[in-house]
Amino acid sequence: MMRAAVYYTNHDVRLEDRPVPDIGPDELLMRIDASGICGSDVMEWYRRGRAPLVLGHEVGGVVASVGVSVRGYRPGDRITAAHHVPCNACRHCLRGHHTMCATLHATNFDPGGFVEYARLSAIHVDRGVFRLPDDVSAEQAVFVEPLACVVRAQRIAPVRRDETVFVVGSGIIGLLHIKAARAAGAARVLATDLSDYRLAAAARFGAETAFRPGADLAAQVREANGGRLADLVIVCTGAVTAIAQALRCAEPGGTVMLFAPAGPDAAFPPVPFNQTFFRTDLTVTTSYGAAPADYAEALDLIHRRRIQVDDMITHRLGLSAAAAGFRLVADAGDSIKIILDPRR
Repeated sequence: MMRAAVYYTNHDVRLEDRPVPDIGPDELLMRIDASGICGSDVMEWYRRGRAPLVLGHEVGGVVASVGVSVRGYRPGDRITAAHHVPCNACRHCLRGHHTMCATLHATNFDPGGFVEYARLSAIHVDRGVFRLPDDVSAEQAVFVEPLACVVRAQRIAPVRRDETVFVVGSGIIGLLHIKAARAAGAARVLATDLSDYRLAAAARFGAETAFRPGADLAAQVREANGGRLADLVIVCTGAVTAIAQALRCAEPGGTVMLFAPAGPDAAFPPVPFNQTFFRTDLTVTTSYGAAPADYAEALDLIHRRRIQVDDMITHRLGLSAAAAGFRLVADAGDSIKIILDPRR
């Protein structure tokens, strides 16, 4: 048997005993040494109807056992893994939209990442497992998945060296976007948030100016950016009012990347069409999830220290304290990244 943190609600996460998964001939058993709590793990409108669940998809650990037909891995290998993996053969995959693949949406760890051991299926072993370099810790590996999502978004909406990037929402993902934009050589990075704690983190992690949003967000961007709006606006909140404001913060010919999900009943905000879109050449795009190639790039960025992640860890908790970790993430207070150690 093993311990698992089982989600019922954000305020009801229970430590339960579960059987250690059996693996098939083409599968791996992964010992989880570190698992990060993601903001999506506390989206109750999305999770609660399917509870109880074992969540967790940001992991670092070790191969515990190897299926008899697996080649290339052995017990003790340090790894991270993608929880969702694509087929690489469907129309979506062949067009470069791997995260729209039906196979990607049907794959996951068994039973999840908030456990002592997880089964990685044959398709995971084939294309979704990544060896950790000696100088990348299990805790650092936790950041590979969220950074991979950022990598994909900034490939869709590239950061250019002579341009200004404006990040709306400075939670963990917004902060990773700030770091990635800096690593890509953005001329200037601005950020906003309602939390003073997160604004301080944004400034610490590379934003020249970090400010609370006012009634006229576009005017604040102009003031911080020498009279110009931003070339790339990355919206890391699903608040409809923030999206509406963000659409007015991009330069003509600029791009707005809508990165965060909104609530289940959210609708695109009403905005003046000609003024916002037709007369501005504005590009509005989205990005969901990450594909294995994005994981590989994210791991490389961490390995080469192009993006530092250790300074984003604010809490390290044992699996037995998972309920407290969920509350910290749900409350969105003075925390950035919370990591659970299933060995504790």
